[in-house]
Amino acid sequence: VTPPVQKTAASPQPAGNKSDPGRSVAPRGKAAVVDRINTYEPLILEAAEKHGLDPNLLKAVMASESGGDSHAHSSKNAKGLMQLVDSTAHDMGVNNVWDARQNIFGGAKYLQQLMERFKAKLEDVIASYNAGPANVEKHGGIPPFRETENYVKKVMQYLHSFEQQETNTNDQEG
Repeated sequence: VTPPVQKTAASPQPAGNKSDPGRSVAPRGKAAVVDRINTYEPLILEAAEKHGLDPNLLKAVMASESGGDSHAHSSKNAKGLMQLVDSTAHDMGVNNVWDARQNIFGGAKYLQQLMERFKAKLEDVIASYNAGPANVEKHGGIPPFRETENYVKKVMQYLHSFEQQETNTNDQEG
């Protein structure tokens, strides 16, 4: 059964809280995305460990790609939490893109391959996830595509949000 077509998450808004400038708070809309992503944390941690990735990177890509919606389906036929197209899903061993575990592990495996290919240069890895590795290689870095430039910024914003959330959680536990 194919889930209904849904749009992916909206772009994040700048972080901040005017009532408490010392505290970083996820903006409206982004908080809901972060909450949805965090429901997949056990799978994300497992996939990140298996593929030697920062779990916050997986979360940031997932937030940017699907907003944590496992039924997300783009106009370019990318599907699920990590928005895998059929050819990438197949190459990563994903049989069911709608299965959260398979989708997350497939996306993580692909990110691992991109990390190896681009020698862990994070912005090139992120750009490759969006525009394809050939375009990043052709342009010697982030290709001059507005969509990809915005995508890299969006993923980096989410990455910093998840890192901040982790820091705040660790501070509260310590």
